[in-house]
Amino acid sequence: MYKCFNEILDAEGKSITLATLYNSVLGTNFNLTASTNRMPVDFDKREYWHERFSSETKFEWLITSERFMAILEPLLSQLPKTSRILQLGSGNSDLHNHLRACGFANVTNIDYEPLAIERGRQLEKLAFGDVRMRYLVADATEIDPTSLCSEGRFDLVVDKSTADALSCGGNEAVMDMLRGVKECLDAEHGKWVSVSYSEHRFSLDENPFHVDVMHKVPTPKRLETDPDIFHWCYMLSP
Repeated sequence: MYKCFNEILDAEGKSITLATLYNSVLGTNFNLTASTNRMPVDFDKREYWHERFSSETKFEWLITSERFMAILEPLLSQLPKTSRILQLGSGNSDLHNHLRACGFANVTNIDYEPLAIERGRQLEKLAFGDVRMRYLVADATEIDPTSLCSEGRFDLVVDKSTADALSCGGNEAVMDMLRGVKECLDAEHGKWVSVSYSEHRFSLDENPFHVDVMHKVPTPKRLETDPDIFHWCYMLSP
C-alpha cells in the first residue's frame, strides 16, 4: 500500500478503511485479507516498479486516459499541434497515444524504469504502426534541463499519480520534482496538470508553483454506504 495513505480522509473528514481507499486509488476490488502478505508496497522504490512492469503491460492510475483527456481538452484546444508535452512517470499508461491521436506527437515520456519506457514504445507501435514520440529513461526527481529541454522548454507537463508515488519517499522527493519541472516548463505560458488521490498533494511551503484545483473527480462506489472519495486534478503554473 501507499505508505502515505494515512493523510487521506473522506469528504466529511472521516477515516476511510484501507480496502476502500485502495479501491479508490487503483480502481479495482481489493481483498484486504488476501493481500495482507503483500503490504506495504514501496511505490517510491525502483525494485517495485521493475517487478511490476516485468509482467504488467498496461495499467491506468486513478482515472482513465479518456477521462484525463477530457479534463485536458480546454488546454489542448489552445495549443498548437507542435507544442512540446512532457509526461512524468509515463509507466504503462496509454495517455501518450491519446495525445498523438489528437495530433500532438511532440511528446516526451519519461520513467526511471526501462521496462516502462519499452512498454510505452510498444503501445505506440501497436496503435499507430510506428514510433514518433520520444521516450527517455529518466528520474523525475533528478530532471536535467540541459538534456530534457535540448529542443526547448515544454508547453504542457502531465502526470497521473506520479507525485503520489514520489510522496511515499517523503516531501523532499516531491520538491525535487517540482524544482526540476520548474526549470523545464515554459515560464510564461506553460502548465502542469497533475492527477492525485490527495487533497493536499502540493500543499508544500516551498512549492515554486501557483496551484489551482481544476477538477474533483468522484471515485466509483461499490456500495451506497461507501464514503465520498475524490481524485484531484491540479493545474500548476510558474
